[in-house]
Amino acid sequence: MFRKTILAAAIGAMIGGVPARAETPGVTETEIKVGATFPFSGPASPLSNTGKGLIAYVNSINDRGGINGRKINLITYDDAYSPPKTVEQTRKLIESDEVTFLFGPLGTPGIAATIKYVNAKKVPHLFVVSGVSKFTNFAEFPMTTTGLPSYDTEGRIYAKYITQSRPDAKIAILYQNDDLGKDFVNAFRGYLKGDFDKKVVVSSYEVTEPTIDSHVVSLKASGAEAFLVAGTPKFAAQAIKKVDEIGWKPLFLINFVSSSVSSTIVPAGPEKAVGIVAATITKDPNDKKWADDAGIKWYRDHFAKYLQGADIGDANYLFGTQQGQILEQVLKQCGNDLSRENIVKQSRSVRGLSLPTLIPGITINTGPENSMAYTQLQLQRWNGSTWDQFGDVLSAEEK
Repeated sequence: MFRKTILAAAIGAMIGGVPARAETPGVTETEIKVGATFPFSGPASPLSNTGKGLIAYVNSINDRGGINGRKINLITYDDAYSPPKTVEQTRKLIESDEVTFLFGPLGTPGIAATIKYVNAKKVPHLFVVSGVSKFTNFAEFPMTTTGLPSYDTEGRIYAKYITQSRPDAKIAILYQNDDLGKDFVNAFRGYLKGDFDKKVVVSSYEVTEPTIDSHVVSLKASGAEAFLVAGTPKFAAQAIKKVDEIGWKPLFLINFVSSSVSSTIVPAGPEKAVGIVAATITKDPNDKKWADDAGIKWYRDHFAKYLQGADIGDANYLFGTQQGQILEQVLKQCGNDLSRENIVKQSRSVRGLSLPTLIPGITINTGPENSMAYTQLQLQRWNGSTWDQFGDVLSAEEK
């Protein structure tokens, strides 16, 4: 009797025009549901412009008819950069909205609070916006890929650059005492191996400290000739000011997330930052060197249509646009096989993707054992008014 009931139900489904086989959640003949959380409110709300850039690009995809005949139904929620809210909103996306997959949720605290749940649910968790290296652990998080260069990758590139530029230099690292800063220290340790303890002196600070001046003075006294600040913009700006004040002249580097002109360089004083080195992956649409660049011309046209009234100089919008282009590429590669298994497979099968706003030579290459969109960075040096790129595009490969 049970078999007859199942057979009758299957026949009824086919007669009604509904496929009898189980479909991937969120997928119909005309749309695919994708979800994400962003800090649209709260202390990190400026970062939510990445989400707005993603939304704008998805709107442009849908205006062009979608992908393979399906439009993207992008559902985003505000988590206010609060892990409990991220958990609540992520559960809502998966269990109530029944999204096919999550794409580009932003914020290390929230991702840390949800990554195990999302992976246990076997929901693709693609190109999350955090550089913490533990999120790239394919064995532990097989459903997750990352969209920011990992702090480990960035740290290894800095270690390579310093050792090539100043082979005998003692290196000072001032780092934020959290996953961000610790990843940089561990990257230097992994790159330098047995030489780490002989060549590197470190000092950590808490984000609750009002100033890091004493750390800078102490690191100068160590005799270091190279100096890396691995933290957030407020403290990078303080370090730039203090290094200038005490007359220290090291090979000075700051990390990618602290390289914003408006958040770090201007508060520190552009003239005090001359010579500082940082890494990047993107072109600056306000930099005159890219005025005639085809990719930036495209971005300006796209921005004028889909982000009217926003600040084109805000790199968060640009990064969100790039995220949208990665989403587009993954779905194109999926074709009509929108099983969650294939979606994850295709997210790890992106080869040689060069986006119009990426620095020339930087491409996106993922693989079966690589969870990261970016493993290359371009070094640049502040000249007093803008960043000058120099040298070749670098990767995190071993010496």
